[in-house]
Amino acid sequence: MACDAPTVTLPRPRSAPAADPWLRRLRPGPAQPAVGAARVVCFPHAGGGAGTYRPLATAVAARTVDGRPHEVLAVQYPGRNDRIREARVEDLRTLAAGAHRALAALPDRPLVLLGHSMGALVAYEVARLLERDGHPPAHLIVSSAWAPHRVPGGTVHLRDDDGLIDEIRRTRGTDQRLLDNRDVLAMALPVVRSDYRAVETYRHRPSPPLTTPVTALTGDRDPLVTVADAAAWQTHSRAGFRLRVFPGDHFYLTGHWAQLADHLVSAPPRLVAVAVG
Repeated sequence: MACDAPTVTLPRPRSAPAADPWLRRLRPGPAQPAVGAARVVCFPHAGGGAGTYRPLATAVAARTVDGRPHEVLAVQYPGRNDRIREARVEDLRTLAAGAHRALAALPDRPLVLLGHSMGALVAYEVARLLERDGHPPAHLIVSSAWAPHRVPGGTVHLRDDDGLIDEIRRTRGTDQRLLDNRDVLAMALPVVRSDYRAVETYRHRPSPPLTTPVTALTGDRDPLVTVADAAAWQTHSRAGFRLRVFPGDHFYLTGHWAQLADHLVSAPPRLVAVAVG
């Protein structure tokens, strides 16, 4: 079972740090967002880092409130990029707890959570923690992800390196040139393996549906997540649900940053809706 289609994350110039090691403020972005502007928080996929969402930050910056852009943050999981010296976290709820602590310390502002694949499950668990605190997000957007109760588990994280590389090749999430570079793989594979373990050992703990509206986005040719898997997120919100199916595979979003930005800054769903194309 493939828990994600992980892209290999190489060291890159740092995004501007927020006030916590778990968060990165992506550029372009405002130092002081406009009143009423959302704080968008992005959660990366397995093997990914905060910088994955730089193209989205650029697209969101073009959608302003009173001429000023929304704030875009991304979560930086431990054990990669500028947190490479920290121990990797192999439990999804522990990842969610770290991100939740960082977000709870920020000034109050409407909060939109976006997670892709593994990141969708982390964002969902963060939303549950925020609701427990009495501060529900304004919107949860989940991309290319099984609904929590449909996560199938698996044993990819137990394979040897060649087996893990074969799975990455199959899911088509990484440039072939990187997969042929053993130096890059030596740095990236431990991160990918830990993230696979976090997802494959995740088990949903039933609770009342969220009071947060949920939008589920997916690709019509995703080899991992079916449209039915994405549609099943409907059972996890009693505040509104929307499903949007894009042309593309597990990483459809790389060709649709502008449309994704529209979802982030638009009003959340109040009625069930399905759109294809």
